[in-house]
Amino acid sequence: MTVSIENEFLKATFKEHGAELISLISKDSGNEAIWQADPKVWGRHAPILFPIVGRLKNDEYRYQGKTYHMTQHGFARDKDFTVVEQKAASVSLQLTDDEQTRQVFPFAFELTVNYQLLDNQLIVGYQVHNPTTNDLYFSVGGHPGFQIPLTSDTAFEDYYISYDPKKTRVQIPLQGAYNDAEHKTLASTDTDHDLSHELFKNDALIYELHQENTFTLKNDQNKSAISVTVPNAPYTGIWSPYPVTGNVVCIEPWWGIADNIAASGELTEKMGINHLAANETFNGKFMITVHQQRAF
Repeated sequence: MTVSIENEFLKATFKEHGAELISLISKDSGNEAIWQADPKVWGRHAPILFPIVGRLKNDEYRYQGKTYHMTQHGFARDKDFTVVEQKAASVSLQLTDDEQTRQVFPFAFELTVNYQLLDNQLIVGYQVHNPTTNDLYFSVGGHPGFQIPLTSDTAFEDYYISYDPKKTRVQIPLQGAYNDAEHKTLASTDTDHDLSHELFKNDALIYELHQENTFTLKNDQNKSAISVTVPNAPYTGIWSPYPVTGNVVCIEPWWGIADNIAASGELTEKMGINHLAANETFNGKFMITVHQQRAF
């Protein structure tokens, strides 16, 4: 089933399966901003990554002496969420642990995804609550895919990535599916990066973040653009499929990261892992802004 919210500027639609954003339409132009999940290229729209981000070494981890198997990005994107609150311009969906999740992730949790429209912006919030007296270790992240070009009179190669603030950022390379943070470099994100499929030939561009950052996909032919503002995530990945290519670019705020190439396999030692003690709650958010034929 799907649910929709809207305001004067935007209409957003979500699947209860995975609590996934599947459509974000500008009422000014009628243009669709979200990738429409062509299975020949990438068959998802904007999956939620939980309780891991990226891949574990050998698709497994250890916790309290037991080994658990979990595939890339975890299970939330493939689970049915429950709508717990809906208003005209906002909706909240929730996933809790069950017998199936505890087979691969031995923790009680409440994951609530909040979506709210405010003018030409969609605010995405992740709330993770630990309802027990035991510890909870997890990662969470967004993976929204944007349909580039945004307008019929532009092409993929007309767009570029603009970074705000204009400064260099630490970039973490990948070695296969795993992060190689020991060989991180300074990326030239003080300038714009032209979009090309070859930009992603080594997989995602992964940046360490230490303040609010905004990543914008824009062009010089018109004012149509998409921005993702990340207030507090420690990492953001920018990705497009390669060598199979399509008109999609993902800007992914992450509170977690794929295993390091030297990872021990112990969940409590995992790079970027989040920890909640009894009855604690984690909150993270990012904002998607749709710019349509207007100055910004």
